[in-house]
Amino acid sequence: MPNTRNIPGTPSDWRSLCSARKAAQEASIPDAWRIDVPSDPSLDVRTLTEECGLLSSRELAIIDLGTKDVSALVRLLADKRSGYTSVEVTTAYLKSAIIAHQATNCLTEIFVERALDRAREVDRYMTERGGPMGPLHGLPISLKDQFMMKGLETIMGYACNIGKFAEDDCVLVEILYELGAVLFVRTNVPQTLMWGETHNNVFGRTTNPYNRKLTPGGSSGGEGALLAMRGSPLGVGTDIDGSLRIPSAFCGLYTLRPSYERLPYHGAANTLMGQESISSVLGPMATSVSALKLFTKAIIDARPWDRDPLVVRKAWNEDEYRLVEHGGGERMCLAILWDNKVVKPHPPLIRAMQLVKGALEKEGHQVIDWEPLNHIDIYKNAQTILAADGGEDYRRSCEASGEPLIASMIPEEDPHPFDLEVSLVKGLVGPQRNRTAWELWQLHTEKRALRKAYLDHWNATRSRTNTGRPVDAIILPAVAYTACPHGLNYDSFYTTLGNAMDYACAVFPVTFVDPKVDHPAEPHDFHNHEDEAFYKLYDPDVFPGLPVGLQLLGRTLEEEAVIGMVEVVDTAVKKHVKATKGK
Repeated sequence: MPNTRNIPGTPSDWRSLCSARKAAQEASIPDAWRIDVPSDPSLDVRTLTEECGLLSSRELAIIDLGTKDVSALVRLLADKRSGYTSVEVTTAYLKSAIIAHQATNCLTEIFVERALDRAREVDRYMTERGGPMGPLHGLPISLKDQFMMKGLETIMGYACNIGKFAEDDCVLVEILYELGAVLFVRTNVPQTLMWGETHNNVFGRTTNPYNRKLTPGGSSGGEGALLAMRGSPLGVGTDIDGSLRIPSAFCGLYTLRPSYERLPYHGAANTLMGQESISSVLGPMATSVSALKLFTKAIIDARPWDRDPLVVRKAWNEDEYRLVEHGGGERMCLAILWDNKVVKPHPPLIRAMQLVKGALEKEGHQVIDWEPLNHIDIYKNAQTILAADGGEDYRRSCEASGEPLIASMIPEEDPHPFDLEVSLVKGLVGPQRNRTAWELWQLHTEKRALRKAYLDHWNATRSRTNTGRPVDAIILPAVAYTACPHGLNYDSFYTTLGNAMDYACAVFPVTFVDPKVDHPAEPHDFHNHEDEAFYKLYDPDVFPGLPVGLQLLGRTLEEEAVIGMVEVVDTAVKKHVKATKGK
């Protein structure tokens, strides 16, 4: 439990609390590591890591390796003869993370000396024992500002958490330390955590390094921006409605959203505590696909069910990862959801799905269309469950400090024009009110029926495949569009489907927006007013060069197979893109 130290402040002076906390964060940046950041917010700032001159050529090589393949970096750290030490690697990533923060405002906690002390501890272990501490030996890992670390605050986007210092580590942090990891920074989140963007009254707004006029997504948006800037080799975020997958899609990353209670959440801070029908889950985020297996297997092999009573007692299954139940990963059948009938994807997303379809077919896989089932009903049910308290959780957290509840992510200065006054979800859920226990039980009953119907719908695809099995996985967008202007990321249901049905799912990068080919589509029969608004939002000149990511959905508790299938798809896409460029 957190311990509240005596910090001056009452609910009437939340602004001074926030200002003092932001100033303390600023003071934690070493003077020698401060840089000049371009003033033009539309510039891609990802090259600052090289251009600012802060990192040596050796440190840049470390960052480059961790970006391309984090498992390769871990192998070097675990090899006493490699010449790589945790102190050296951690220092390189601390510098890179602080560069990323000065460009995008992605961090909350910066603890340089604490991280370096831990790195020295790991290096001593290697020297004295002659081998690695664990499968994550010496690897710097960043954490979303929910994972409690003893002696540190977990602000989690709320002013009321300033001055509350954790007395214990959460279970995930305990395990990461035992596995040899070096935790070195924590990353920004939105107030309430229930936004697909990242902004709060304490630390401010996080921006997308590809274009700082655009959002990195949320609620794990700080992780998204940090990783896109190569400020971490591997980060950990959370997801209750897309919070891992949205920033990963917006920032060109890989991620895994596991099923409920596969990985240990105990001791982490959260919003909507006690809401257990749609559980928040944690997962890895990274620039390399190898991170998904590296992290997930390491955590599961540590037997997290012995520390967190909710974790499913399921050991890592290598046969599932090798896709034994999916034809060994050869000649699979995957389905593509081109349009969820809530919001039609923008042209770059359509092109990305076409690219994936072509790449898979060239490798001998079958690709069929996925037919939506009950999507509006699932959307309404899930969002009503998440709003069942009528906003009481948010109000109580804000009232504790006196800060206002943020009602919009649209910036006050230079907002992007957008024609959407009321989101679709508000119309589906209806006026805000606190639902009774009986009403909530009926929503849970409905959710079970919707899950059963979707299971049967999936199994029925056996009659359409040439494998004798139902489709192995579903390919679909994570969001109907790429990173968008601040304040305009509304929930377009593509991620909610995975949370409500509890499917293990992942996001992987595919391509980039190209104004020369991603022309606006002709108007279609709009599904609803939000679909029309997002159709009008698309302008290829607003989104040039942005990453385009897609989502892969597998079955419940099928994390190993989802990781294996993402690796198959990722390899096929890269092979196809390389062959196309060679022509």
